Amino acid sequence: MKLGIGIGWRPEIAAEVEALTGIDWVEAVAENLCADHLPGSLVRLRERGVTVVPHGVSLGLGGADRPDAGRLASLAARAELLGTPLVTEHIAFVRAGGPLTATPRLEAGHLLPVPRTWDALEVLCENVRIAQDSLPVPLALENIAALISWPDEELTEGQFLAELVERTGVRLLIDVANLHTNHVNRGEDPAKALDELPVEAIAYVHVAGGVEKDGVWHDTHAHPVTAPVLDVLAELRSRVDPPGVLLERDDAFPPGAELAAELETIRGTLRAAAELKTVRGTLRAAAPDSGAGNSRGAGPLAGKPAAPGARDRTAVAQTALLSSLVAGTPAPEAFDHRRLRVQSRALAAKRADVVAKVAPELPRILGDGYRAAFLDYARARPMSGGYRRDALDFAERILISGGLAVPVAQRRLTHWWEDRSGPRPPRRTARLVRAARAVLVGK
Repeated sequence: MKLGIGIGWRPEIAAEVEALTGIDWVEAVAENLCADHLPGSLVRLRERGVTVVPHGVSLGLGGADRPDAGRLASLAARAELLGTPLVTEHIAFVRAGGPLTATPRLEAGHLLPVPRTWDALEVLCENVRIAQDSLPVPLALENIAALISWPDEELTEGQFLAELVERTGVRLLIDVANLHTNHVNRGEDPAKALDELPVEAIAYVHVAGGVEKDGVWHDTHAHPVTAPVLDVLAELRSRVDPPGVLLERDDAFPPGAELAAELETIRGTLRAAAELKTVRGTLRAAAPDSGAGNSRGAGPLAGKPAAPGARDRTAVAQTALLSSLVAGTPAPEAFDHRRLRVQSRALAAKRADVVAKVAPELPRILGDGYRAAFLDYARARPMSGGYRRDALDFAERILISGGLAVPVAQRRLTHWWEDRSGPRPPRRTARLVRAARAVLVGK
């Protein structure tokens, strides 16, 4: 299956994406699409013959729980609606706690790395098989970027991916920006990872921008693609001709001309790497055989199955880590505490940014005080549901804890919360809010 050159479709740049020339396919975040109809922009792109691939972010296949049947059905419905040749997700966990640990359910609101251990691999493989059985098209999984490393890992990233492919037959979505991120943040060599993973299993490749701050690389998807990331793309192309390459951008969207220029830079990088590979191949063919063999790693290891209880052990470890990141519990032993603090702040900042997108009225009502108020709320209230629930809980906390000093803003926030809290019997907090509103408006 040849995809070609593509770009991440986002509503904010829908018109710019439609206007780009030479685009073979687009990728859309699955959770942002309705299950029964498509945005007009995607309809028009499909009518032009542009393939649309749904990219999931919420399954959490690397988590200790088995995949949620409702989330799988939702992803399957979007695949059917789009007529896509495949769907993609991440090798990550996004929630922890719950029945396996008899603790409250916690949501990360972000992709977190799974430990590269035999236990975690066993759990991931079982979850992947469940997902494969539930989806109407093949599944490909993406390597993620990470700020933190798990202690006592048993496999490298390349070995972990090779074992995953060997055991499940899943395809890979290799994000070269994430390989660069892990090089800066975790000291991992992208070339080694590419040597060890089965490049023939690659379904397509992601390219994205980021920024380095205080020695930490932040995979923002809001900055131009940098030269080091393009270097990793060239490394990959020197090993294999990937079926597809896609430019990702999720924020701080530039004009269409800048997107077009980045796409052309990606094309140029691929061409140059392909030409260099041809030259090197010619030279090797003309040189005497050195007996060195090819550059591929040893491939999948003769791995042992995880001991009984792998899912329970994974649940305990992931819950301890996520709780330290979002609920302020002590950091698990042997983790880098400084990096955990960086990750914790990044999770809270992302919550603030996403809530501002799903509920744009809140920053308008709260003005310049929105971000500080939300971060204060996030420190005291871990996310246990989705971002829309988070927005409601944030507004409710402000109203119950004393409200806003400006009466007009107080009324607007109260009305906003009441309009979106849904048809249900009012809880005690809801009754308090409505009583406060009655006093304020004189009813």
